[in-house]
This record gives sequence, C-alpha cells and structure tokens, in this order.
Amino acid sequence: MPEGHTIHRAARLQRRRFAGSRLSLDSPQGRFSEGAAALDGRTLITIDAYGKHLFYRWEDGETLHVHLGLFGRFRMWTSDPPEPTDGTRLRWRADAGTLHLSGPTACELLDPDAEVAIRARLGPDPLAPTPDGPVRFARGLARRRAPVGQALLDQALIAGIGNVYRAEMLFLAGINPLRSAGDVTTAQADQLWSLAVTLLGIGERIGRIVTVDHARRGYRRPRDVPRGERLYVYRRHGEPCLVCGAQIERVALSGRTVWWCATCQPS
Repeated sequence: MPEGHTIHRAARLQRRRFAGSRLSLDSPQGRFSEGAAALDGRTLITIDAYGKHLFYRWEDGETLHVHLGLFGRFRMWTSDPPEPTDGTRLRWRADAGTLHLSGPTACELLDPDAEVAIRARLGPDPLAPTPDGPVRFARGLARRRAPVGQALLDQALIAGIGNVYRAEMLFLAGINPLRSAGDVTTAQADQLWSLAVTLLGIGERIGRIVTVDHARRGYRRPRDVPRGERLYVYRRHGEPCLVCGAQIERVALSGRTVWWCATCQPS
C-alpha cells in the first residue's frame, strides 16, 4: 500500500497539472459511472492529501475521495494515452493531459459530513503538520499497550505511516519494535514524530523512500543513493546492520513483518 509520501506527491503533481482545468470524466470500468457523470465537464479547483487519502475539490462544492489501498494506481500522460485497461475505474482528460485511476479501495463522491468522519478517525499527518500534531501523537502512544512496531501502523495514531517507514523510524530512534508503545518516553515520541516529518518529506520530494544518511554513504543527495542502499533495516533480514554490523532480525506483528537490529535497538 502506498505510504503517505506517495499520496502527498500525487496530490502535488496532479494539482500542478490539472487544477483550474475543466475535465472530461468517464468510468471505463463502469463502477464509477454515476460519479464520473456528475463531475464530467466541471472544473477541478484543488486536491488535498491527508494520510493515505486524497480529496479532489470541484466547482459547485463536490468532493471526490480516493484511497488507493493495496492495488490502486494512477497513470498520467501528457499526450497519446493508451486505451484504458479493464480495471480503469476513472479516466479524466484535459488539455494538460490524461489520468487513469485503477484498482482503488475507494473512489466516491463525499458529502461534507462523510469527509469530516474520515478525517476524525485519522491521527495527525506528518506532511500536513498542525501545532498539536506532536502532542496528539505522543499522547496516543502513551495510551497504547500494543508493541510500538504495531502501533505505528495504526492510522488513528499517525496518518500515512506504512511498513517501510515504521521499521526505519524505529531503527533511527533506537527503539525495539516489540517494546510497549506506552513505554515510549515523551522525548522518544518527539524524535519519532520528527523523523516522520523529515523522512516522509524527503520521500514526497524525490518520489522514493530514502532513510540512510546519504552524505555518510558517500552520495551528494538522497536521490543519488542506489536502490539497494536506501534503507537501514527494511527487508534486510540476515544482512549486516549498516551501523554496527550485527545481523538484521525480523518478526511478525499482527500479520506484518517488521525488521530491526537488536544491537542498535536493544529496548
């Protein structure tokens, strides 16, 4: 499932290309035909991202909600788009290009109350920071007794974090993923929040997850780090830790694998 940086980046790039344009919409697959017909010919005003959710604002007050889920995908073309696939839920066209959306978990028109309900069940978003975000996150951690490695995937605690970022954040903070979330100190919670803001910000900017210190690895920019060197622990089971050389370990938490270094993350 795309993590928060992917969603915010999609919002920014789509906003830059399509905001202010009058769009032609249809649903080649047919599963969003009524919604596409309601929006067809209208002007897209802007696009908001929050956590793993996208909210498209149209003239006359309509809002389109998209959640990509596990299989959702956007494809964009500036010219000569291919024919839509059988799974294309939504297609829109404008002078600036064509967008296809396939496989989303959610693609629906929302009334204001429904959007409020979605946002109310989400925790703070590191890429949409508010003054109370770090405090809400720290308080949420303190109330949980589940392992912190499990808690960080709870979108009600922090919106936009997925399997990659949770493993990398915990490594950089030196926190064992099996530790109770309620035992994480306020200082450690603040560090985790700061890491989320920084790491997701890098991912949004360059379009890939890079958590290693690029300069210490001998690269000029995060985007220069090769694919196999971008992460400290994620999917590196049995390989040596990049910091201490110990073997990277892994464990399943609520059906999701998390990786960590027992030496760098002792407790």
